[in-house]
Amino acid sequence: MTMLSTQQLQEFAEQGFLVLRQQASPAFCQEVLQFTEQQLAAHAQPIEYEADTRYPGAPASREAEGGLTARRLLQAYARDARLAQWATGKVLAEPLLQLLGQGACLSQAHHNCIMTKQPQYSTATGWHRDSRYWNFQKAELVSAWLALRNETLENGCLLVIPASHKLDIDAGQLDQAQFLRSDLPQNQGLLAQAVPVPLQQGDVLLFHSNLFHAAGKNQTAATKFSMVFTYRAADNPARPGTRSAAYPEIAL
Repeated sequence: MTMLSTQQLQEFAEQGFLVLRQQASPAFCQEVLQFTEQQLAAHAQPIEYEADTRYPGAPASREAEGGLTARRLLQAYARDARLAQWATGKVLAEPLLQLLGQGACLSQAHHNCIMTKQPQYSTATGWHRDSRYWNFQKAELVSAWLALRNETLENGCLLVIPASHKLDIDAGQLDQAQFLRSDLPQNQGLLAQAVPVPLQQGDVLLFHSNLFHAAGKNQTAATKFSMVFTYRAADNPARPGTRSAAYPEIAL
């Protein structure tokens, strides 16, 4: 069990993210990696492909060269009992209940995936808040990101802007897809505060849904795998009729 200290709770509140070292064993990470590779080899749907993102540099379509490069193995919770146990087990539940309170739930509508950033055709992810396309009463969810392999700048580890979850951002600072514009002087000072979050296999990154984050391309020869789930407080339900309410939620 991983109870957060007062200092860790304060760090998350102030910075919008927190790294918990060595929360999963190498053996568990290897099990999940093997399962993921089997699912990818079998094209076990649902899978999001790089072509689906429409990000700059992504293949133009699934039919184009590299178009069937997997980006995310979706609906992870329902794929295997080991993944479901991790998502709701005490290793994550203890800190998440401290952050979100009793009655916190896993959302199956967002993240709930294994990220598969591959060496070829994978794209960089621009600066964004996950809450930009989520529909809950409050933009105050927490995501738990497990590094299944080491994550470095070279293979596209997450970059974050500390404390950006507390900022009020004008709509004009974002582009049409709700990514932070890098061409504006008022954004350049903000982007200068960005820091990488390298992780070792088994580390967990907790981060606020309003934290600005990004990731570069994978410049190495090996795929980077990360398992990610998102959670909400009991008093922060999804808005009815939206994508965020499309799947049953799982109580911690």
